[in-house]
Amino acid sequence: MTTKSGPTGTPLFGQLDRSLRAHLGDLVRTARHGDESTVIDLARDEVPKIVTALRSLLEEHRPDEHGRCPTCRTRRFRRQLPAPCRAYLTAHLCLVIAAGVEPGGHPHQHRHQLRPAS
Repeated sequence: MTTKSGPTGTPLFGQLDRSLRAHLGDLVRTARHGDESTVIDLARDEVPKIVTALRSLLEEHRPDEHGRCPTCRTRRFRRQLPAPCRAYLTAHLCLVIAAGVEPGGHPHQHRHQLRPAS
């Protein structure tokens, strides 16, 4: 009997991947198109879970004493300079750098701007 496998060659990963992507897609759709009450409930329930998941992932990629990621590090380049791994770079790009850009590349107009000192 043959089973269809996911991107890493295992059926289990394929199922996990589809399940996570569907859940994240549902969250985005609800956040964008849900009524105010639904979106508030979604944020209260899901944001802490997402933050916990991201913190856990980043903990696995925390640099060692040499500044290299023990999860992503390869033995081919033993003398690499300390640098953040893709997990940290992606999280930073998506959460911090791109936070000021709307989909489509337009900067957000921040509601809370600093006022000049009187």
